[in-house]
Amino acid sequence: MALFKKATKPTKEAKTKAPKVEKAVAVASPTLNASYSALLRAPRITEKASMQGMNNVYTFNVAVSATKAEIAKAVFSLYKVKPVAVNVIHIRAKVRRNARTGKSGMSAAGKKAYVFLKKGDSINLV
Repeated sequence: MALFKKATKPTKEAKTKAPKVEKAVAVASPTLNASYSALLRAPRITEKASMQGMNNVYTFNVAVSATKAEIAKAVFSLYKVKPVAVNVIHIRAKVRRNARTGKSGMSAAGKKAYVFLKKGDSINLV
């Protein structure tokens, strides 16, 4: 009848905890410009992006796995300007119809980043 056995009080030795050991966290961050250029796929040249470029906001197509911190590091290493802020937006895949065959397909999904620079900084994309 082990289910109904009285619980024993733990001793002081059992209450003392072992000291915590901090674990080293390895952060995978690319260090070469080649990996940064793979992270920033291309500048997004659209009418809206051109208008925002006048206000020191630049738009890039980025890798789906890219984070805001990685994008900021990539912009700094490739263009030698430090971003003030980075906003990331997911682009959803859309259903598109082929005009000739009438078959439906999907456009590619992706991710874009708005990179904000301080006044006076600029990126030459052309």
